[in-house]
Amino acid sequence: MMNRRNTRLPRRAAQSGFSLIEIVIVITLIALIAAFVVNKVAGQSDRAKVKLATVQVQDLAEKVQQFENDTGSLPNSLDDLVTAPSNMSGWLGPYTKPAGLKDPWNHAFEYRVPGDGKPFDLICLGKDGKPGGESVDADIAFE
Repeated sequence: MMNRRNTRLPRRAAQSGFSLIEIVIVITLIALIAAFVVNKVAGQSDRAKVKLATVQVQDLAEKVQQFENDTGSLPNSLDDLVTAPSNMSGWLGPYTKPAGLKDPWNHAFEYRVPGDGKPFDLICLGKDGKPGGESVDADIAFE
């Protein structure tokens, strides 16, 4: 006779693995960590945009001054930096691209001639696009 061996493994009393409660707890912890990271990254993004807007205001003001040096007068609007105004001699532009007339939040810069005690005012209205505000909503003006 043939001797058969029992090839079955002994049955375990309990199956191994994670319970539903353990999985829910792990998913909740991952969601909390992800929310914290997203909040920190979003805050850094706003600060970076404020710094970029400050640089853009300075750069655009220098382009306005270059326009004045070339033509002998300030532009009537920032669009004059992109497209030559009619009857304008000395224009050596374009001084910027149309995208250069928008702040990091895609709002148009505010430009006024004459300015408040200066030849011109150039202002970024911040994240909210409205005058005034605090933090990332604060105005950034050329000094």
